[in-house]
Amino acid sequence: MYIQERGKNLRNASMIVDLVHIVVGILIVVLAVVSFLNSEEYRFLLPVIFFLAATLNLIHGIYKVRLSGREKKKKAAGAGVVLFGVLLAALSVISAVSIWWG
Repeated sequence: MYIQERGKNLRNASMIVDLVHIVVGILIVVLAVVSFLNSEEYRFLLPVIFFLAATLNLIHGIYKVRLSGREKKKKAAGAGVVLFGVLLAALSVISAVSIWWG
């Protein structure tokens, strides 16, 4: 009984992560296209794009780490994705400071 409930929760979490990937991915693409069409007018969107990418990487990395169990290679890969998400978040802050207050 416990295994079935755990498997069902895992499928729900997987579906939620996939849905977040799709929605945020589409949003990133749309904002990037709008930003590059008129870069001077929409330059304020770049920190938003970086922040959305950081959020996407952090969600995926945390999900990967939690799913890895005892497998060290998968856990290390998830930690790498989380680290990349943190770097993108830092890039988002640096970009926001330089564009909005610079």
